[in-house]
Amino acid sequence: MGRFEPKILAFCCSYCSYAAADLAGAMRLQYPGNIKIIKVPCTGKVDLIHLLLAFEQGADGIMVAGCLEGNCHFLSGNLRARQRVNRVMAILDRIGLEGDRLAMFNLSAGMGARFAEMAREMYAQVLKLGPSPINIARETAARPIVEVAA
Repeated sequence: MGRFEPKILAFCCSYCSYAAADLAGAMRLQYPGNIKIIKVPCTGKVDLIHLLLAFEQGADGIMVAGCLEGNCHFLSGNLRARQRVNRVMAILDRIGLEGDRLAMFNLSAGMGARFAEMAREMYAQVLKLGPSPINIARETAARPIVEVAA
């Protein structure tokens, strides 16, 4: 088995965090390439089911990145997102998936360096936690049963 490379999704609002990710790229700042960005109109549109399905479908970690608190382009979308993230973290802890696999970040469009920093932080956190228990169970179930001849 090879070295564990976490699969991390980043739900980024189109106004601030996606622009910050774009700026990080334009500035040629280094952050892990296995963080896949999903652009959403507002983090307030990221529902519990989106987060839970992402884990079910193989994500080892998820970042939700929105506007700075108090500066959401949709007024309180990032505050609703924060509540949902906290709720999903509690659910993950309750079912044994480690709530630390999920994090919420707030940043402005001009914070490219901060985006790269939080991406590296999230990568390190998920690397420390190891593969998602869902992925481990899926791999175990997919392994063929080898019968040994007597």
